[in-house]
Amino acid sequence: MFRGIEAHSHNQPQAVGELHYLDLVPVRSECDQLNGALMAVGTENIEAFFTSPSPGIISTTMENAYYESHERYVFALAQELRKEYEAIIDAGLILQIDAPDLALERNILFQDASDAEFLSVMELHIAALNEALRGIPVDRVRLHVCWGAWGRPHADDIALETILPMLLSARVGALSIPFASPRHQHEYQVLRSIRLPDHLVLIPGVIDNTTNIVEHPEVVARRIEEAVSVVGDRSRVIAGTDCGFGTFAGFEQVAKDVVYAKLASCRQGADVASQRLWGKSAGRLPS
Repeated sequence: MFRGIEAHSHNQPQAVGELHYLDLVPVRSECDQLNGALMAVGTENIEAFFTSPSPGIISTTMENAYYESHERYVFALAQELRKEYEAIIDAGLILQIDAPDLALERNILFQDASDAEFLSVMELHIAALNEALRGIPVDRVRLHVCWGAWGRPHADDIALETILPMLLSARVGALSIPFASPRHQHEYQVLRSIRLPDHLVLIPGVIDNTTNIVEHPEVVARRIEEAVSVVGDRSRVIAGTDCGFGTFAGFEQVAKDVVYAKLASCRQGADVASQRLWGKSAGRLPS
């Protein structure tokens, strides 16, 4: 819960004070709820992640009305978000940083900028994120990047090839990228020319979160196998969804029962891929 940094008078923002995190009780409570749910089904072989926004995405969606520069603002956010990140880690959960500012914002706030100018913004945002993550074990953090979780054309999305070198400078142990989107399925090839560091796990989206089509398990398996082929290490690939199914409160693109069917298909496809790649299934979750 953040203290507000702006007030509005006659539709104009007026600065009222610095940004401060007021209360960590809500995030700790949500972490406790997730851990409680895991205990209810049994936690053997289960490792859960908890999402939190990047400093950059907050800075681009909540207007700065106090700090003298965008740089000061995003680093102030990083300083306060660090408290939330540490609370998630302390709860024994993996921290997933949701950072659509590193791709989506190219077509929104920075649509009139050049790619070079956008990359400069990315560099600043990742520097702020790295500061917020300072001291947190790299292998406990994953970074999710996306081009927007809705069914728009995506014809003007910035290419993965353009942003990937910058993404690799983030202090994280895993990178979650949407690859199920028809606009980005071909970009696996980028990982052949820009190799992931040996410590980095790839979490490719193998399920599209914007359509009500349920992917066949064989499609999921083939997508996982393609990811393994470009990474070159079957132990460094985890199947995921392109993005969340509930990006905005009250905003539903995929019917709830279809969501569960898609997730079930993801699991079935992972079992198929695991059998081919390892000679065994991925292991069943307790029912």
